Amino acid sequence: MSEDARFEDGGESPLNLGAQDVDDLKIISALTQDAVFPITEMRYDAKAQRFALLLNRFRWEDAGKDRHKPERVQSLLSFDMVQRVASQGVDRSETETVLSLLSVTWEPRDDVSGDIILTLAGDGAIKLTCEALEASLKDVTRPYVAPSKQAPSHEG
Repeated sequence: MSEDARFEDGGESPLNLGAQDVDDLKIISALTQDAVFPITEMRYDAKAQRFALLLNRFRWEDAGKDRHKPERVQSLLSFDMVQRVASQGVDRSETETVLSLLSVTWEPRDDVSGDIILTLAGDGAIKLTCEALEASLKDVTRPYVAPSKQAPSHEG
């Protein structure tokens, strides 16, 4: 019987990061590259102005990857001060769809406001119109062995 990995095995702690500028968001984007999530695991709360995704994130930062198989961890990626959400190439009625996140970027509109663009594999995208850039990434489960048992690859 195999066991789930533990953060303690790699001498690491679960991630709990915030982003309030472009440089911070680049770190979150790198850590969530190749995260996968069921289309049903994204929510927009218009009243709270919050958009959130429950991701199965590849652990790019894993310091113990030379000692064990590649790992994923469930993480909550959330954005605050979201005024509007739009998408392209995403059919919410297809409830069995699993999406893959490629990048998270910021497109400023003025001094503070702008759009967060979540670029998805297969030409999909989600645009969050925001009063300001405020994002967070928090691991919410223990790591587990990636079902593919390998790191994602973008080579042919």
